[in-house]
Amino acid sequence: MGLGSTAKKIQLVSEKAEQMYNQVQQLQQRIMNLEGEVDETHDTVTDLEADVAEQRALLEAIAEDRGLDVEAILAEVATDDGTEPAGEDDTETAQTDGDGTAGDGTDATAASEPNA
Repeated sequence: MGLGSTAKKIQLVSEKAEQMYNQVQQLQQRIMNLEGEVDETHDTVTDLEADVAEQRALLEAIAEDRGLDVEAILAEVATDDGTEPAGEDDTETAQTDGDGTAGDGTDATAASEPNA
């Protein structure tokens, strides 16, 4: 093996190493950009969650001020779309005002009885 072919092989290995180094640098830059985007997205989601919690508290306060049963409304909405209401007790079948009627004045016991 002559010195010419060895120099050629070393040159080829050197070029490949430089290409790989450039690719690694590009990947590192892309990862850093993605990390920045993920951090921004996390901050945005955190802010939105706080806004939603604040709006929910305001809506619940307004509903209570107007005499509306928030839990009954949430339960009704949940049954309309087929999901379980958040924070509801599964043993509770009807919301009442303490006099046997639901918040809308209907008979709460009739709604919870199977053959009513």
